[in-house]
Amino acid sequence: MSNIKVPIAKPIIGDEEIENVVEVLKSGMIAQGPKVEEFEQKFAEWVGAEYGIAVNSGTAALHTALLACDIGPGDEVITTPFTFIASGNSIVYTGAKPVFADIDLKTYTLSPDAIEDVITENTKAIMPVQLYGQSAEMDKINEIAEKYGLIVIEDAAQAHGATFKGQKVGSIGDMSCFSFYPTKNMTTSEGGIITTDDEELADNARMFRAHGATVRYHHDAIGYNFRMTDISAAIGLAQLEKIDGFNEKRIANAEYLNKGLADVDGVITPYCADGSKHVYHQYTIRVEKADRDDWVDIINDCGVGTGIHYPIPLYNQPIYKALDFEGYCPNAELAADNVISLPVHPSLTQEDLDLVIEAVKTASNELD
Repeated sequence: MSNIKVPIAKPIIGDEEIENVVEVLKSGMIAQGPKVEEFEQKFAEWVGAEYGIAVNSGTAALHTALLACDIGPGDEVITTPFTFIASGNSIVYTGAKPVFADIDLKTYTLSPDAIEDVITENTKAIMPVQLYGQSAEMDKINEIAEKYGLIVIEDAAQAHGATFKGQKVGSIGDMSCFSFYPTKNMTTSEGGIITTDDEELADNARMFRAHGATVRYHHDAIGYNFRMTDISAAIGLAQLEKIDGFNEKRIANAEYLNKGLADVDGVITPYCADGSKHVYHQYTIRVEKADRDDWVDIINDCGVGTGIHYPIPLYNQPIYKALDFEGYCPNAELAADNVISLPVHPSLTQEDLDLVIEAVKTASNELD
């Protein structure tokens, strides 16, 4: 991989982030403090939610949101198997059971048509994953949730700024969870946040974030130390000023790639649903001829980095098989075998984008 000229991801940290961090370090308040509170308010406002609860990772956000919704042993949460394992693990942490429904093969997100087939008397929530930067069909998912009295928790770890029918991801479900890992559309170095319009759920989340306490040394529940630091929040505040520009560059890069790859044999370019804004956390193609690994090898040899998101449906993960979490989702299996993510990040030049296109064309031609 030493010949890679165009990396699959590249975090962008500027002088603003550095200056914000230095200010916090000089202040002496480096744990959770006023910068975290400011970041919570501004991020919630940005997504159109009433409350924000910052935590130290996207996984912690999911875990905390589930706890805030009183999900635990005996409960089932419907989600997609085509996602990073944190989506499923956060459910397992609570003692609940993840139940897997298939994806829409166009958007790679949870298919509403598959959800009702796996609802049982133990189902308590639905967790759609807004994968690669695009929202699931949240209107249909919310209709199903209302019909069966279920909670909707958006896993929005990859969808900062995405919209569905004009509404921002993060303001559509009962609770929504974002990650700020360095490769995400914006970062706090590590971190996450929960957004919600429900004051009681917000209060619950704050309690579980802080060892189950609402008053210092008075613990009402088994909680965790999931707090974000002011150092991370300082980075996030600078990134929040830039995220719209980052997203527009990602969208422009994706449109350029779509045009350049439109007629390449064996390649299906990303789909964006009508009325949605796709913010391309990942630019993910699906290949329809030869072995996916052969495509990857050739693209890498041309100097272009790649990622496979995700090669194994969650129910086929060794630990999930050991825990008897079963499933069979044919669309997820097909995607897991055939997707390849290509560079789309805001740092790309036109020369970089042209190299990506040429690399994919080279792979297609060599694999005829």
